[in-house]
Amino acid sequence: MPEPDDIEENQSPLLPPDLDEEGEGGDELYEHHRIRADKGQELLRLDKFLLNRLANTSRNRIQNAIRAEAVQVNDRVVKSNYRVKPLDVITITLPEPPREFKVVPEPMELDIRYEDSELLIVNKPAGLVVHPAFGNWQGTLVNGLAYHLQNLPTGRNGEIRPGLVHRIDKDTSGLLVIGKTEWAMTHLSQQFFHHTIERTYLALVWGVPKEPAGTIRGHIGRSLKDRKVQAVYPEGDQGKHAVTHYKVLRSFGKVALLQCNLETGRTHQIRAHMKHIGHPLFGDATYGGDKVVYGQRTGAYKAFAEKALELMPRQALHAKSLGFVHPTTHQQLHFEAELPADFKALLAAWEQYAEE
Repeated sequence: MPEPDDIEENQSPLLPPDLDEEGEGGDELYEHHRIRADKGQELLRLDKFLLNRLANTSRNRIQNAIRAEAVQVNDRVVKSNYRVKPLDVITITLPEPPREFKVVPEPMELDIRYEDSELLIVNKPAGLVVHPAFGNWQGTLVNGLAYHLQNLPTGRNGEIRPGLVHRIDKDTSGLLVIGKTEWAMTHLSQQFFHHTIERTYLALVWGVPKEPAGTIRGHIGRSLKDRKVQAVYPEGDQGKHAVTHYKVLRSFGKVALLQCNLETGRTHQIRAHMKHIGHPLFGDATYGGDKVVYGQRTGAYKAFAEKALELMPRQALHAKSLGFVHPTTHQQLHFEAELPADFKALLAAWEQYAEE
């Protein structure tokens, strides 16, 4: 049983120690803390209490979190002047703190689909790493964002803080939302934590699922055999809770185009879940989709399938849409990005083959 004054954390670090060489880690970038006041706690304002308990956290960050209703006491939203009492249980969700190294701004052509004073939406091409890490300190999306945002207040004392609140894999294309202010990052992080962000992906998988629509549930965590691979643990004995909803949009016989909606955002979630149910993503070398998985491995079909793999030598996954509540206007926003050229060419090839 935990001690009364325990602090429990469920964090998704911006640069976790287990990043792979491509700099890809977890999807959602926020911290979640659960703190229980001890039995002798004197009455103290909530913001002061949290400032005392949380390391490397400013009062401004805490107050933004309270305003965004990202702080609860005993499962109730409260104001900053609430006075913490003995045995109160406080939970707080925060955007990631600034990284420990200086990001070098680099001029980069960014496909920005929307921008205002609080946030921007960028359509990331496949092949672009989202943030600097081991082996990729330059040429990442964050380097380009740092250049684009360097004249904003988010650059303090020469430190640029592009507001990532989530990410997608290097070889996945599609939409990302970037917070330009501390308030926007806090508000968006809260939406990610409560799974109210709407995220739709398009994926081409090997084979056709038996059910035209379904839900995949299974904890996801790093494989004990290969640190670059995420494994699914159906019994929940390891990893983190993960839920993916899918729907078959089109069957091409040996492959199928799926719509996938994320309820949670774990590392490689769609890729690991689809592999787990026997339908790895087409072209996904990490999860066994870069070879002929369904159909004959000889003759004309094999030759066609191998050519199709050459058309798109990466996982066939695209972050098609994002929906969320704007941090300041409170309007429900929705954005969509069309399939990139290689994905379109791949679907056209399979469509032609299916009709022959």
